[in-house]
Amino acid sequence: MLALAALSGTAGTAALGPGSGGWVAGAVPGPRSARVIVGVVLASFAAVYALAAPARTEGAARVAAATALVVVVVLAQFVQVVPRWRRRRGGWSLPAQAAAAYTGVIAFGTSAGILGFVVGSLLLAGAWPAAACVLASAALADALRGGASADVTITCLLTGLVVYGLARLADRADDVAAARLPLTVAAVERERLRIAAELDGGLGDGLRAISAGSRDALDRPERIADVLAVARESLNRARTAAAGLRSMSLAPEMAAARALLEAADVRAEVREGHREPLGPAGALLATVLREAVTDVVRAGAARTCLIATSERGGLVGLRVVNDGVRTAERGADGLDAAAGRVRAAGGTFSAGLDGDGRFAVEAAVAAGEPAVSLPDRAAYRLSLALLAAVLAGFSVKGLLLVPWGPPWPAAAAGLALISAVQLLWAGRGRPRWWPPILAVLAFAPLAVFGKAWLGVAGFLAGTFLVGLPAWAAVPLAAACMTATGAAARALGLGTAAVANYVISTLVTGLVVYGLVRLARLVRDLRAAGDELARAATVQERLRAARDLHDLLGHSLAAILLKCELARRLAEADPERSRAELAEVVAMAEQARGDLRTATGGDAELALDGEAASARSVLAAAGVEVETVLGHPVLDGPVSAVLGTVLREAVTNVLRHSAATRCTIATGRDGGAVWLVVENDGLDPAAPRTAPGAGIGNLTTRLASAGGTLSARADGKGSFRLEARVG
Repeated sequence: MLALAALSGTAGTAALGPGSGGWVAGAVPGPRSARVIVGVVLASFAAVYALAAPARTEGAARVAAATALVVVVVLAQFVQVVPRWRRRRGGWSLPAQAAAAYTGVIAFGTSAGILGFVVGSLLLAGAWPAAACVLASAALADALRGGASADVTITCLLTGLVVYGLARLADRADDVAAARLPLTVAAVERERLRIAAELDGGLGDGLRAISAGSRDALDRPERIADVLAVARESLNRARTAAAGLRSMSLAPEMAAARALLEAADVRAEVREGHREPLGPAGALLATVLREAVTDVVRAGAARTCLIATSERGGLVGLRVVNDGVRTAERGADGLDAAAGRVRAAGGTFSAGLDGDGRFAVEAAVAAGEPAVSLPDRAAYRLSLALLAAVLAGFSVKGLLLVPWGPPWPAAAAGLALISAVQLLWAGRGRPRWWPPILAVLAFAPLAVFGKAWLGVAGFLAGTFLVGLPAWAAVPLAAACMTATGAAARALGLGTAAVANYVISTLVTGLVVYGLVRLARLVRDLRAAGDELARAATVQERLRAARDLHDLLGHSLAAILLKCELARRLAEADPERSRAELAEVVAMAEQARGDLRTATGGDAELALDGEAASARSVLAAAGVEVETVLGHPVLDGPVSAVLGTVLREAVTNVLRHSAATRCTIATGRDGGAVWLVVENDGLDPAAPRTAPGAGIGNLTTRLASAGGTLSARADGKGSFRLEARVG
């Protein structure tokens, strides 16, 4: 009769520690992976009891019936881990499982250890007293057969605890995965509320003052100066707030740098190797990037430029390399200010020719503390507690096989040492040199303790399965099984016992893998959820920065222009001055809507409305405007994004040129809708400067809508911006 040892030799692994490879590597798996892990462990249990059936009963029919009952017990256990069956826990599945288990034990001689599945199901249902009764019945059944009731009782208890732990950890993986999206949405909403509170106190009050002051100035022209002062202050606040929100991310600056380089006919290659957000580090590196790229464009000799970021060792690095500088002295010109800022923040900065003759600017600053919260350690504690229970059970089972005498204390000390180090390693991932030591401890004491030590190989198998990639873990686990079988044969055990120990080595390894890997899966899911929430928060900040710059910045610039015009006309043409002030009141109301958009509301821009506004604003600035609108009726999102592009383009015409003429044209080209804004007034001899935030913002907006943006000067005093969507 087989002495079932399905849990003999159970041990811990390094899965919970930092740097462990794990059997399953790569992207964070989903909750389905947890079900697969549990299914593999349960299937291994089923294999042990099914393979034992021929030795415990006679006749093909009885063997088949015993095997079928084992399958029923294990299938009923899957109810504990399949989400859509979860509501049936404690319903039909538990009585069916109990009936199948007891029938197998009583009628077909199946090991009473199979009742551990029933114990696990009762623990999951919260029926602890009933679980204790089942445990007692397993001891009684084995005692009536004349077996070692203590061994079976321990096996049954450990089986129940493992089943309970696996199901609970799988449930935890489900809960964490399901909570990721709601937590991300909540994080975005919190960020919106924070941004709204931050902006409303300054910009909101300023816009309300502009609106009230403009109404007052309709009858009291001398108050126009006060409105002008508030408008200037509000515009500065909007730009400062946008810069502050954008400083968390280096990505917009990299997009703007690419656009500037491509406009200068420099082939740009961008390699992003850092994680957002960066906070102060992003602001510092953005300064270095702007100045380095501006120098590349100003020199006008580069054909290629590489922009690369990296993050390692707590530092975020930026590298800008171009082939247009021939001497280190020339290349370093203009970078002193950026170098000073980086070094003042405790970072490093270097500029010079690299090995292949290209000029490289390199900067590195501290990344700061990550914004991801620590993962919930409840899964760790559950996993380690169950692992400790399994280790204790294994040790007791092993010691039951050691005769009382001088070897017994040595065996107890050895098992205690192995258990302690395994728990330490499972919880902290060190010492790294433990696997070779464990390999020696798994087989060397066999000469002294005999078959009582055969189960220790499960320690080693579990270590390999969790601590190594599959290509190495599977062969090494198979080698553990082979070595166990060879040792059992050398100790004079029969074929059935040898097979039992070989299979038990695999099962115990899988049990350890399941417990620790599921805890690690919960950790990874939690960390992935935190990363998702952090990324969403960063995107929300960048969206708010874009809206502040593109929407509110334009509105405030237009208000400032209209107020200045009204002030100049106050004496010469009072009626027109009042008309301009009336437009300011309307613009202030529109700006308040833009502020709501920036703090999480929906944009209400439309291309047609922005075209009319552009004509009015440009005409007020003395720019001759020609509009050729040939676009069809547009969907809301397409109209909004093109309206945003037009608004930013008009702002740039007013801020960055001495334009006297501007053309705004739209049309359809196949399935795409295009917008072109072209103006004069650029100085062809002026050096090219780094693009502002607007070009990067517009590129991002259009890309999210499936569109493209090109913006370049023709070298003859004109500038052309073209956007395409579709």
